[in-house]
Amino acid sequence: MSEFKYACPVCGQHIKCDSSQTGTVMECPTCFQKITVPQAPATEDPKFIIAGTKAGGGRPVPTVVDAGPVTAPEKHFPVAGFIVAVLLCAAAAVFVAYEIKNNHAAGQHYPADGQDHRSAATPPQPQSSESPLPGLVTFVPTNLPVPTGTNYWTLNVNAVGTPAMPAGGKVHGRSFTAGRMVLNKDGLTIRTADFPPEAGVTIYLRPDPIESLYGKSLVFEPNTPQAPAVYLRWKNAQGQESDDVKNSGYALRIEFGNPVSNHIPGKIYLCTPDEFKSYVVGDFNAEIVKSNP
Repeated sequence: MSEFKYACPVCGQHIKCDSSQTGTVMECPTCFQKITVPQAPATEDPKFIIAGTKAGGGRPVPTVVDAGPVTAPEKHFPVAGFIVAVLLCAAAAVFVAYEIKNNHAAGQHYPADGQDHRSAATPPQPQSSESPLPGLVTFVPTNLPVPTGTNYWTLNVNAVGTPAMPAGGKVHGRSFTAGRMVLNKDGLTIRTADFPPEAGVTIYLRPDPIESLYGKSLVFEPNTPQAPAVYLRWKNAQGQESDDVKNSGYALRIEFGNPVSNHIPGKIYLCTPDEFKSYVVGDFNAEIVKSNP
C-alpha cells in the first residue's frame, strides 16, 4: 500500500489517501462533495495529480501541474514607489488635520482611551460596519430575551436572543446536535459528524477573504436583498439523503468571534420558512479550513 494525492473535481482541494482506498467514496474536507477515489497514478512524480470524480460521475482525467522554472527576481530600489508612498502620507496627514478641525467645530471629541464615555441617558445607537456581503447591516441588538421552552422558531430574529446551548436544532423534522462545524471559502457549515449527515445546514456566505468575517455579526431578515443561499440537508424516514435550498424568506443572525488557533467561536440563530419550521440555534466553534492556493 502507498499514499498518493488526488484533486477534488469541484473545488480543486488536494486530498491524500492510500491506494487501498481506490474506488471508495470520500468527502472533500473543503466543499463536502462526495468523491470517488481514482486509481493511484503509475508515476511518483508529485506534479502529476489525478482528479477524482463526483460520486456516480465519469472517469477522472489526469492533469499535470507544471510550475515551471523558478527564478529569483532582480532587485531594484523602488524609487517610484517611494515617491508615491511619501505623497500618500502627506495626503493622509492633511485629511486627518481636516477631520480633527471639523470634529472640534461640531463639538465631537475623541478621548485618548478610545472608549465611549456617553451617559446611560444617551446610549450609543447601532451602527453598520463594513460588510463582507452587499446590502447587509452588520450589527446585533443587545439584551434580547431568549425564547423559553424548546420552540425556537421565529422569523423575527431581531426580537430574540441566542440560547446558550451547543448548536443544533431541527431540519425538516430531524433533530440534531452539531458534530461537524466548518468555516471555509464557501461559508459556514453546521451538521452532524456522519456522512451523509443526519441533518445540517450550510450558509453560503462566500467570504473573500475568510478573515472578513472575523469579529463580525451578520443579520438577515426575510426581506433582506441579496441574501446568501441556505442549504438544508437531512435524512428522510427511509434514511435517504434529502436537501432543500432557501434563497430568501428566512431569518438569520450569526455572531462571529475572533479566531483561536484554527477555530472561530460564534453564535447562530437561523429559522427557515418551510412547512417543518426548521431552525438551527446555539453556540458553535467552527474549524477554519482554507483551500490550497
